Amino acid sequence: MATTKQIILPIAVLAGGIALAFAFMAMKKPPEEKPEQDLRPLVATQSVLLDSITLDVKSYGIVKPKYRTELIAQVSGQVISVSDQFVEGAFVKQGDILARIDANDYEADFIEAQAGLAQASSALEIERAQAHVAQAEWERIKSDSSDAIASELYLRKPQLAEKLARYRSAQASVKRASRNLERTYIKAPYDAIINERTISLGSVVNPGNSFGALSATSVAEVRLPVADQELQYLKNGGVGSNVTFNAEYAGKQTMWQAKIIRTEGVVDQTSRMSYLVAQLATPYGDKTRPLRFGSYINATIEGRPLDNAIIVAHHLVKDNKIVILNDDLTLSFKTLNIIREQNGMIIASQGLNNGEQIVTSALEYPTEGMAVKIEDIAPDKTDVTQLALKEE
Repeated sequence: MATTKQIILPIAVLAGGIALAFAFMAMKKPPEEKPEQDLRPLVATQSVLLDSITLDVKSYGIVKPKYRTELIAQVSGQVISVSDQFVEGAFVKQGDILARIDANDYEADFIEAQAGLAQASSALEIERAQAHVAQAEWERIKSDSSDAIASELYLRKPQLAEKLARYRSAQASVKRASRNLERTYIKAPYDAIINERTISLGSVVNPGNSFGALSATSVAEVRLPVADQELQYLKNGGVGSNVTFNAEYAGKQTMWQAKIIRTEGVVDQTSRMSYLVAQLATPYGDKTRPLRFGSYINATIEGRPLDNAIIVAHHLVKDNKIVILNDDLTLSFKTLNIIREQNGMIIASQGLNNGEQIVTSALEYPTEGMAVKIEDIAPDKTDVTQLALKEE
């Protein structure tokens, strides 16, 4: 049997252990209370600013003259004179004489035609006098004549008709000789710039030979390709719209104002683009910044006006919806009426109001009514519309 010592010793050890445990527990400090963590996602926002904009359309093209003429010889002969202004790149006025063909033979033809006209005129006057005498003679003798009507031959009507025909033929000869004499002068048909010259002093030309070519400086034209889907943003299909040309001149970006005057009315089979034609008056009128033929230009065609428009980045919109921040710091979705998507931006006409806050932060799983917190508010990007228009 166990002794009293064997029984009491384990009980004493157990009691001591329990007492020691309670002592350690009494010495332990209670855990510090941690503040409650805010697990709401942090977002950035941007204020909505509705503004009026125009749905401009971008294009490009090459500046060309409205009129370009090849100078062709209409008479033959030797070139005896060439103007100092008849060189490539020179400007000439309407009626300026650029070159002259030897006119001696044509002057002789003109003098001969005038002489023939004088002879025909004299013969016609004589015949008219004879016809008048014949008519008077018939009036005197017709009461004694058995014929009631005088013959045309007696009244000299065929002879008069012949003389009149010869007179008109002589007139035509004078006109033809005068025209050929005038054609020995090669003149500028309008104010122009010389594109090329293909003859020299002493050259012999025949009808159909080229003297050169020139382009009218009164009007410049540019064919502007526009995608079919872009035409919806233009008033009246673009006809009558203002256009701003932009090109580099003398190392500086320069602008000119033009106007769309017509559409070509067909779709190009290669590019599948429609073409609008813009005109600019007197492209060389301003000597400090002429719009030279052959220049490559970028064009901005003025589009339809759009009131109360908002422009936002494309990545902020999904399925035509955008996330906004409510006053109670919860999220909501609003549907946009998207008008246009261009250059990473979206233009909408309905769906947002002035002053609403767009969430610009990337949220992984945004939901309706989600609570969020906001960063320190930076200055509102109130110039979003202007910035987006520049990017276009």
